[in-house]
Amino acid sequence: MPTVILVRHGRSSANTSGTLAGRTPGVKLDDTGVQQAAAVAQRLAELPLAAIVTSPLERCKQTAAAIAKQHNGLRPATDRRLTECGYGDWTGQKIATLAKDPLWAVVQQHPSAVTFPGGESMRAMQQRAVDAVRGHDAELAKSHGDNAIWVAVSHGDVIKAIVADALGQHLDTFQRIVVDTASTTIITYTKTRPFLVRLNDSGSELASLVPKPSAKGKPKKQSSDAVVGGR
Repeated sequence: MPTVILVRHGRSSANTSGTLAGRTPGVKLDDTGVQQAAAVAQRLAELPLAAIVTSPLERCKQTAAAIAKQHNGLRPATDRRLTECGYGDWTGQKIATLAKDPLWAVVQQHPSAVTFPGGESMRAMQQRAVDAVRGHDAELAKSHGDNAIWVAVSHGDVIKAIVADALGQHLDTFQRIVVDTASTTIITYTKTRPFLVRLNDSGSELASLVPKPSAKGKPKKQSSDAVVGGR
């Protein structure tokens, strides 16, 4: 099956101000975030991307645009299922203030039980994000073949929730996962199970993701069980 590269947006003005941006419109990358987006775009430049799909929020669209700039003719598609969790009444508040709310401890220890006041449940966020990634992955397998590589640009909590699902872990474990701004997290979904190829990767080369040609000159298909207990 295709390989998805999950990219968290570059650093935003909300990241530096200690504010929970959520779905607040108009939150953009700061200067460091712009540089981060350019850097991750450069890392992805040598890959034959089949598609770029992004959250509709501005900071993700900016990051996706930087990636698309390195791939002439490839226009990012927007998918609302990749958007930030709906934090409801928490949106726009200072993290330091929210940390004093009793719900904060539940978010950290038992997120599957959390529905944000006036907002979305974390379980719903995970489900729609996983559905989005798996759906695009299946469609790209049909249109571009099993060796397709594509990018999904999203948010920290969303990517962490997708990773937890890929690892077969309960959502309550997802706070153990770290996803930095402008990092890449890579998952290959197969008929038997997903494989987490890389997590929170901000510096290594990505060219090795391109399938090696077989003796007949065609890319080798990836096997879901090349060895017992692995790829």
